[in-house]
Amino acid sequence: STISVVHCFCFRGGAELLFDGVKKHQVTLPCQPEPWDIRNLLKWIKQNLLKERPELFMQGESVRPGILVLINEADWELMGELDYKLQDQDNVLFISTLHGG
Repeated sequence: STISVVHCFCFRGGAELLFDGVKKHQVTLPCQPEPWDIRNLLKWIKQNLLKERPELFMQGESVRPGILVLINEADWELMGELDYKLQDQDNVLFISTLHGG
């Protein structure tokens, strides 16, 4: 049996408005042969969680500029960004630093 991996995703600073106003998602990602990395995670979020205006959250295969990504409260730039391999129980926080518009 494969262990399904549970993650908590939080959206703040207005980012939650693209996710029906839900700030916290407990997510069990489907099992796959390769470990999940942030690149695949973002695709999954876009397909499964994002409710509207994906261009406000994603740009290409990454988050758009102005969205801060924290993995277990550390800046994802220190963790390898898109290539970071998710661990069980990781807490990923997306904070929009863009306001208004």
